[in-house]
Amino acid sequence: MPLHDSEAIVLRTYPLGDADRLVSVLTRTDGRLRGVAQGARRPKSRFGAALEPLTYLRLWFYQTETRDLVRIRQCEILESFLDVHSDYRSSLVMSLAAEITDAVIPEREPQDAAFRLLLHVVRGLRQTHQASLALGYFLVWTIRLAGWLPDLDRCSSCGRPVIPGPPFAASSVSPEPMYWSLSQPGLCCSQCRRPGMHELTADTLAAARRMLSAPLYQLASDANSPRVSPEFEAYFLDMIEHHIERRLASRRLYEESR
Repeated sequence: MPLHDSEAIVLRTYPLGDADRLVSVLTRTDGRLRGVAQGARRPKSRFGAALEPLTYLRLWFYQTETRDLVRIRQCEILESFLDVHSDYRSSLVMSLAAEITDAVIPEREPQDAAFRLLLHVVRGLRQTHQASLALGYFLVWTIRLAGWLPDLDRCSSCGRPVIPGPPFAASSVSPEPMYWSLSQPGLCCSQCRRPGMHELTADTLAAARRMLSAPLYQLASDANSPRVSPEFEAYFLDMIEHHIERRLASRRLYEESR
């Protein structure tokens, strides 16, 4: 049985038996994997703090095609984010990011872009201390990488382009909102709006567009940093829950922390 190694980010861990731990990790070379870390719950485990959620590490593991679980042999911490967990809202953002990644990324499919996104967001969260902005950035890019992001500039029903909100709009023209419903793909303009649809303001659309055009640390340092409103978070979280067909356990705690 060959020994594999890869950079990895710990997503979630679960107790297994009396002393072991079941670990879900996102690896750079093999995608999302689930594995068993034998003896990880013992006081003098060789894994130490390496299996804390969202730890960036070098992982050595055994993998066979006939088994769903890999066997984790060894870990080496490359970067720990325990200090970020000390802030409650930042800790909740990290929990949401880990839970979403674990739910959205298929097993054993290399996802280098998703790996780089998760690492970029956690590093940005440590650098900027802007929990809402980090979560908004993560949500927009996760949905884009998954192929679920609708056209933010054009009505999906009539094809009419909408006027981008600030800072893209000309000062003489009022920005235009768009409307959405989970029962209908895409966004609709005011002329095609149907009963029961929810509004996305021009500011929310502009914030999402900006997040697709610049790294997180640059957005955070901008004097006109995009504002992530509860409306923004609700739309993108609802979309993710719709596609994974279940509620996110970390979402309620995050929303209660506002």
